[in-house]
Amino acid sequence: MGTLGRAIYSVGQLIRKTGQAVDRLGSHLQGGYIEEQLSRHRTVLNIFDKAPVIDKDVFVAPSAAVIGDVQIGKGSSIWYGSVLRGDVNIIRIGSGTNLQDNSLVHVAKSNLSGKVLPTIIGDNVTVGHSAVLHGCTVEDEAFVGMGAILLDGVVVEKNAMVAAGALVRQNTKIPSGEVWAGNPAKFLRKLTDEEIAFISQSATNYTNLAQVHAAENSKSYEEIEFEKVLRKKYATKDEEYDSMLGVVREIPPELILPDNVLPDKAKKALKI
Repeated sequence: MGTLGRAIYSVGQLIRKTGQAVDRLGSHLQGGYIEEQLSRHRTVLNIFDKAPVIDKDVFVAPSAAVIGDVQIGKGSSIWYGSVLRGDVNIIRIGSGTNLQDNSLVHVAKSNLSGKVLPTIIGDNVTVGHSAVLHGCTVEDEAFVGMGAILLDGVVVEKNAMVAAGALVRQNTKIPSGEVWAGNPAKFLRKLTDEEIAFISQSATNYTNLAQVHAAENSKSYEEIEFEKVLRKKYATKDEEYDSMLGVVREIPPELILPDNVLPDKAKKALKI
């Protein structure tokens, strides 16, 4: 950001502070009866005497909520709108696991079978958007599809897959190498070798992508404004339009998605 930009930013900050001071004065003159309702969202929240334990390399999106007795291992990612509520039992998540947007993880204090159940999720697990996991166990390198619901006592074994939209009933065990689908979920077929490899690759892809989102969320106001200027300057135009002007547009490195987000990109480049 240039000198002019910094000056405008400073003036804006001064105006905001002045406005806040005037608002406080007005509230005082009205007898202090004005009550403002502000957002109290906290991404990481203690409950009772329990606090989340999150590895420093975990990406937790700003709009997610990790509450209570929750542990999350290295390289995992908790995406936008997700809620992990470890209040009446524990939640344990391994390394390299991704819980995608709007997923919900909770635990069981009591149920029809009278069991007290934690939720345990292993390493390199993919949990799709809007999935619900409640008092269940998902072993290493398993896959839970978008919108799937896993009820109390469910066990998804290593290299097993729950299809999108499936409802897995209480105490169901999904064996390794199988796909279960439907409502209620039932055995559909065996996974192919390619699909099993995809589960592992999916987890890796999300670990890489989480690094990009973490970097973007950590940017300062100045960095964000600078990139806005770059995007406007180097916005892609019609090739014919550019050729008429004699313009060659080279995208700055700051605006290029890293190769590690798309692993196949580097491989294809080597083959050419």
